[in-house]
Formats: sequence, C-alpha cells, structure tokens
Amino acid sequence: MSETQERTGTLQDLAGIAPATQDAPVHEVKRDAQGRSYATGRRKDATARVWVKPGKGDIIVNGRPVTTYFARPVLRMLITQPFLLTDRYNQFDVYCTVKGGGLSGQAGAVRHGISRALTHYDPALRGILKVAGFLTRDSRVVERKKYGRAKARRSFQFSKR
Repeated sequence: MSETQERTGTLQDLAGIAPATQDAPVHEVKRDAQGRSYATGRRKDATARVWVKPGKGDIIVNGRPVTTYFARPVLRMLITQPFLLTDRYNQFDVYCTVKGGGLSGQAGAVRHGISRALTHYDPALRGILKVAGFLTRDSRVVERKKYGRAKARRSFQFSKR
C-alpha cells in the first residue's frame, strides 16, 4: 500500500472502529400495556398529550370528535397529514388532550404529538416524518409587548403638533 493510500483512509479505519459500532441512536418501540404509544406535541402556547393505537381512524380531542373540536377543514387536514404521509390513514385511533393557545396552535401541537407517537409505535416511520419536518417543534412564539410601544414593535402614532 502506498503512502497516499494510507493517508486517504476514513476516520473509522484510522481509529480502528467498525462502522456498526458507532454511537448512532437506536430507536425502539415504546408501547404501554394496552398497545398504545404516547407522545407530547407542542406549538406556540399549546400542549397536546397524544395516545395512538391501532384502530379504525377515530380521533378524539378533549373528549369530542375531531370534526366537532376542529370545525375548520384546514385544521383537520393538518392533523391527518402524518397519517397520509406514512400511508397509515384510518389505521390508528387517536386520543388526545390539548390545552393552551388557540385552535391553530392546538392543531399544530396535535400534529406534532401524532408524529412523535407514530415514531414510538413504529420507528421505521421516523425517516419519512423527519424529512417532512413533522418531528421538529416549531419554536416560533408571540413576541412580548415592549414598554413604551403599542404592541411588540409598533410605536404609537407620532404627532408633529
């Protein structure tokens, strides 16, 4: 072996570490005694506690059907996106409690929770949901109001006279 070939070896070869023994996180199945997977989803000021189990596609939010709680079709579409993306539509029942924030933030929190619960139920779905951005917590929150201002950044109207 020439000197240039020795220097172009990978870091794993140089360190003597086999590629399979790296510290890559192993995602395992997390289910309770009833066969449910649990996850918490957050968006803005809303927090959703979500349980996912195999079923016929019923989604219950705070004890009410999803069509009653989220009356706007856009919010219902947002919640079902993880199932449509992973080809699991109408295969899981969802029970969730959500509090804080408004309806839009709550729908985003439920979607985040469903995505995380699906990865706990079936870790093979993690790659698909991660690429779509459903496992990332949207950290954007409302900016606080500042002293001497009308809102967070809006000033009071300037009067020359």
